[in-house]
Amino acid sequence: MKALAYLLGIVLLIIAGIYVMLPADQLPSFMPGFDPSLARVRLKHGIVAGGAGVVLFGLGWFLGRSRG
Repeated sequence: MKALAYLLGIVLLIIAGIYVMLPADQLPSFMPGFDPSLARVRLKHGIVAGGAGVVLFGLGWFLGRSRG
């Protein structure tokens, strides 16, 4: 469970970076927010993905603590 939370956190932080760095017309077509007629960054998508990534990292840390 800990490893899965860390892995999903890393993936979401990478996705957040993609959303923040690329405009909507340059996003991969399978990602939500892709719009070939829009040349601005999808900042809200990036913030949400980054926040979820940080939460999953925290969850992985919390699950990995020793109980003693």
